[in-house]
Amino acid sequence: MKTLPVRATATAGLALLAGFAVLAIVLHLAGYDALLAIGALFRGAFGSTDAFVSATLVRAVPLIILGLGIALAFRAGALNIGAEGQLYAGAIAATWIGLQVGSWPAPLAVAAVWSGAAVAGAMWIVLPVLLRLRFGVLEVISTLLLNFAAEAAVSYAVTGPLRESSGTYPQSDPIAASARLPVLPGSRLHLGIAAAVVLAIVLWVLFSRTVWGFRLRAAGLGPRAAEISGRIPVKRVLGVALLWSGALAGLGGGVEVSGVTYSLFQNLSPGYGFAAIAVALLARLHPIGVVVSGVLFGALEAGAQGMQREAGVPAVAVAVAEAVVIIAVLLAEAAARRSPSRQPATPVAPG
Repeated sequence: MKTLPVRATATAGLALLAGFAVLAIVLHLAGYDALLAIGALFRGAFGSTDAFVSATLVRAVPLIILGLGIALAFRAGALNIGAEGQLYAGAIAATWIGLQVGSWPAPLAVAAVWSGAAVAGAMWIVLPVLLRLRFGVLEVISTLLLNFAAEAAVSYAVTGPLRESSGTYPQSDPIAASARLPVLPGSRLHLGIAAAVVLAIVLWVLFSRTVWGFRLRAAGLGPRAAEISGRIPVKRVLGVALLWSGALAGLGGGVEVSGVTYSLFQNLSPGYGFAAIAVALLARLHPIGVVVSGVLFGALEAGAQGMQREAGVPAVAVAVAEAVVIIAVLLAEAAARRSPSRQPATPVAPG
């Protein structure tokens, strides 16, 4: 896993082209000027330095962090579909801690906010882990259902214990200044982008250079064979992968609160937890690829706003492109597995 395979890169490129092609067709059939809309999308994402830095990269940060968490779980054969809920759990914890650390030095305050968010995300996935390991309940179902519980928890928090002081709006007070991330001068881009890249590098090393990464891949590719070998505790590997996946998703919520919103409110996430699934799949679960695909999907999210402003196309239309990307990648993977020329993937232990 030293580099992104050429085949995987080509598949990702074709999936993106297919997504834009279908989006253009849908826009044309709906009566919009497809060329104007696609042009507005690109201008909104890449049309200026400010657009790229303050819009695309800012939106890419949570997508990268959550995408890394999802990639980690998927590599172990665990389908964590609850990153959205884990993000909200992390955001609640980050907000509560951020309101308490006003007198703390900034490094300690930020560390406390991020740590609390990560722990909350991990705790939010504990129940699905227990259900999977103890009773064999698929985490696809339990993590998905907990997304709705997390949204309800945010609604309760911002209308109850975390409601802002005046009681006028359903949101929290702003977190302390010491808990806010420094930003690049003249932009909205915050320190979270550096954290996202560092996390990607760390996971890349862990996946490709450590025994834990080998066990993770073996458990995901062939859990039965790994279990029979007697050397890989498949259930433990799966459980740990899910917990770390939840922790990363929770951290994404903490980064969003400390770097962008500075407060908690309903609909804080425009669906980052679900878009991050596409990010991870497009990257073929490769950590460095997640950074690239996270930026691409951040561009889609940022460009959607420009498309709405200039062409009058609802921003939600970019979901068409995202859906096509997911389907194209899954179809390519299924076709590759059925190909008679493809050799079974065998994990290689790190040397």
